[in-house]
Amino acid sequence: MLRFLFDEPEREPQGRLAETLQLMNQYIAILHEKIEAGKDNDHKLRTYEVWTKGLVASLNEIEQSCYAARRFKEKIKSPSVSQMSEEEGLNYQRYVYFDKNAFIRIFALLDKLSIFLNDILDLKTEKIKPHFSYFTVLRNMRDKKAHPDLTWKLNDIKESLKEPMGRLRKRRNTEIHYMNTEMQDDLAQAHKMYGQEVQLENIEAQSDDLQHGLQMVTGSLRLTFDYACGLIRTR
Repeated sequence: MLRFLFDEPEREPQGRLAETLQLMNQYIAILHEKIEAGKDNDHKLRTYEVWTKGLVASLNEIEQSCYAARRFKEKIKSPSVSQMSEEEGLNYQRYVYFDKNAFIRIFALLDKLSIFLNDILDLKTEKIKPHFSYFTVLRNMRDKKAHPDLTWKLNDIKESLKEPMGRLRKRRNTEIHYMNTEMQDDLAQAHKMYGQEVQLENIEAQSDDLQHGLQMVTGSLRLTFDYACGLIRTR
């Protein structure tokens, strides 16, 4: 979708991304077969089909945004915005756009996944917290000892990526509830180094965190839909 910005052919999914998309599309196909066979009287299966297609689209959007952010990041060499040429400044703005787009979408996807998991596993997390997140659902799964084969695998991914996801969550919250993260970085430096040139934020570290965010959503979706495919076949 966005590879054209770099005169590149469209992406061919590989590795874990390809596995994840394959499982999600397999789940959609199973749902479709059951719907066609008249096994969806309460329209639940149609709801799951729509939700899954939405998650497929969201994963693709995140992967594309992460890729574009990384490619534009590679074009940035100056240590501060004031030292950038006009072209480099544009590439920096493009990096900021796609980086921001990606980390906001990562948490939006996890929120969508929480709704899907809560429903297909009948967890009733809304009784604990009406407006719940993915992390609330996962905690509810642990507390209830529900579906342990899935719960602990999802929990392992969450724990292994706890630090980068924490930083991404802080950036997301700053972006949505306070001000954007590059302004926050400028403000912090202005307090410490008033009158001196403001240095660029650590875009290498930000890029690494973003890749870990992509790893979090891809891994969580892969485990979820592997489990969901097995679950739907028994119903």
